[in-house]
Amino acid sequence: MRAPCRMRLEVSLRLLGLDYGSKTVGVAVSDELGLTAQGVETILRDAENKLRRTYQRLEALAAELHVGQIVVGYPLNMDDSEGERALRTREFGSALGRRTGLPVVYWDERLTTVEASQILKESGVAGKDQKRVIDQLAAMLILQSYMDAHGA
Repeated sequence: MRAPCRMRLEVSLRLLGLDYGSKTVGVAVSDELGLTAQGVETILRDAENKLRRTYQRLEALAAELHVGQIVVGYPLNMDDSEGERALRTREFGSALGRRTGLPVVYWDERLTTVEASQILKESGVAGKDQKRVIDQLAAMLILQSYMDAHGA
């Protein structure tokens, strides 16, 4: 008599990709297989330093989407130096990591917003409508680039 087959179902954790801006955070998530990035939403805030609700929303999304790691777009200057924006991004990512208990990695995001704008323009999305989705698309590009580079 054979022993019953016991299948072990493993839940793969997703990656959360973020495009952190002064008044918005574009959010994307990987699929369960870690092959593609999909846009989730754009979180808006009134001022750069008003982050409480942003952190709360990201904590909720991380739990809801079964996230295991956060990828934050890192805005290096074109000469590879780190400016004020990069410092603010690191502060944001560090605080988010502490709040969620998840590892946070930073990924070069240079020109992703330009690329997102170009994609939207080529797709026929009007300028005023681009504003609604450009941060999500930038987050998708950041996350997809990270996954492609890491074979995630």
